[in-house]
Parts: sequence; C-alpha cells; structure tokens
Amino acid sequence: MRRRFKKLWRYIYGWAIIQWPVVVIFYILIWFVYFTSKKEIIGYDILKKYRRKPAIFVFWHGRTMMLSPIVARAGVHGYAIADSRRDGRAIAKMEKLFGLRTIYGSSSKDGVSVLKNGIRVLQHGGFCLALSPDGPNGPSMRCHDGALYFARMTGAPIIPVCYSCSRPIFRDRWDRYLLTKPFSVIKGIVGQPIFIDKSTKIEGFEKLRKHLEDVMVAQAYNLDKKFTDFVVEQDLTPQNFKKQDKK
Repeated sequence: MRRRFKKLWRYIYGWAIIQWPVVVIFYILIWFVYFTSKKEIIGYDILKKYRRKPAIFVFWHGRTMMLSPIVARAGVHGYAIADSRRDGRAIAKMEKLFGLRTIYGSSSKDGVSVLKNGIRVLQHGGFCLALSPDGPNGPSMRCHDGALYFARMTGAPIIPVCYSCSRPIFRDRWDRYLLTKPFSVIKGIVGQPIFIDKSTKIEGFEKLRKHLEDVMVAQAYNLDKKFTDFVVEQDLTPQNFKKQDKK
C-alpha cells in the first residue's frame, strides 16, 4: 500500500499545479529556518563581489537548502542549471522564488545545449551561473567537468561554496541531502575564485578537476565535523544507493 501511494504521489507531483503549492510551502519554511538561525559565512565578501559578475558558483547536490536564502540575501543575479525532469523542475520553481533563472539540462542529457546557454549567460557580463558538479545523478561528491569547460571558455572564475549546521538531518538518499532545523547555527564558506586559463589543454583537465573536487570535499567535511560525526559518503548514485538499501 505504501509503495502504491509513493508511486501515485511521484506521478501527481509532476503536475505544475501540484508542484507550485508544495514549493511555496517549502520556500516559506526555508526562510523561517534562515531567520531563526545564527549565520556565519566565511568569504561573504567574495559572494558580494561576484553577485552580478560572470562567475560559476559550484556546490554539492545535497547542500542547496540554506545556500538559496544566503544567495538571495546577497543579491546574486544569475542562472541555475537544473535537470529537466520532475524533481529538477520543482527545484527550478524554488530557485525562481529565490531570484535565480533556470537553464534546463544535465551533463548526461542536453549537454551541448547547456554548455552553449551557460556560455551565453556568462558572456552577457551581468550574470553568474550556479551548478552542482555531482548532480543530478552522481556519483556523490565527485566533480564532473562542466564547470571547468565554462571557466575555460569564458574566463569566469569557479567559486566553490558549502554550508553545514548545528541541527542537521541527512536524508536517506544518494546525495545525503542536508536539511536544517530551525534555530540552528549555520556556518558557510565561499571559497577563493579558481581561474582556468583559456590555453589549458583538455588533457590537463583531470588535475584541475581533482583540485576542485578536493577543495569542495574539504569544505563539506571541515564544516560538518564542527557539528556532527556523520560523514557523507562519496561515489553514491541513485542506482547503487537503492541496491545498498535493499541489502
């Protein structure tokens, strides 16, 4: 019975008329958590500096909840890349409420179109780009190359961002999505900009990709260990997480 209800809900949730009320409720709840929590953002001046400039803000797929209001309060002017499927469109609706426009696609689907649209946005000069390099299908906390291509072709810096909190709930899913309870202490970090020279050969991307991944993993682990003993696993995908869950 539970499985049938879950299947029915996932089908209904794909309807825009259902998604919007749900998204608005979560939008209100996120702001409630934000305003009842104490915030400490390291590198906030970097966020403010690039809020309306070409820049590529990258974050793990499971760390979006409290980044959205932080970005909105900073006045960030930009686009977020979201998957075109049901969950991605719900996320896009949420980001729209927080002031971000959407480019639909992923590294596994419509990759060329996403690259072209992302480059166009960055070359406009007044927008930044936000994306999760391990989403939407993982592996968790592993960087794909997309942000590197954007940076190499436009000269825009890659800026890694992350947050953790004192009252965390890590959801039982592949990206260990971090939910924050009200009245938390929220600690975030905006990393130093990483520039990639246009003369960089594609063959040299792996070293740069690994460096970016190491920086982002360190951000998450260093923030988490201030509040919890839970360690988010790397290399989980929706598929292998389900297999583990069945064991």
